[in-house]
Amino acid sequence: MTGPPIHEPLLQNPMSDATLFEDPTLLKKARAIRLLVLDVDGVLTDGRLYYGAQGEALKVFNTLDGHGIKMLQRAGVKVAIITGRRGEALLARARDLGIDWIQQGREDKFVALQEMLAAEPIPLDEIACMGDDWPDLAVMTRVGLSLTVANAHPEVKARAHWLSQNRGGEGAVREACDLLLRAQNHFQQILGEYAARD
Repeated sequence: MTGPPIHEPLLQNPMSDATLFEDPTLLKKARAIRLLVLDVDGVLTDGRLYYGAQGEALKVFNTLDGHGIKMLQRAGVKVAIITGRRGEALLARARDLGIDWIQQGREDKFVALQEMLAAEPIPLDEIACMGDDWPDLAVMTRVGLSLTVANAHPEVKARAHWLSQNRGGEGAVREACDLLLRAQNHFQQILGEYAARD
């Protein structure tokens, strides 16, 4: 059984509207996105696991990523989480961010996505997925836009359409959110609501 075709990322590290618009294929894919699916360990976190005295797993999340997710939701893009692990820390963070589509303890991530979509169907080409390791490929290779982090596994990088400049847990998700906001013409408008005007 052969795997999905390996291809070079379409564009790495788009940091401006001008750079994004230089790649019409990436721009077209990003403009169509209505749902962003995120992995947790290695994407929303740096991938390290800290265990407390009672065996509970502690996670560290990045506030830049969190605000990017909130802005993306504000622009009308839904955000979902599918992860192979379970934990109360993740549930608390998801509540803080207003993410209600969450599947924990799922190694069969594409099946988990299909279960979510049964309640609110969204075409696969209108879905983006950001992952960093092999279990994420089941979703990444089937959706319209596959995103990954700077420190992802090489086989994941080879199959991604876009690669962040930052590592997982260090602002990579914010870069992905900015990418989608720019492509869908929301970035400057939302920024203008925060930035001081003369």
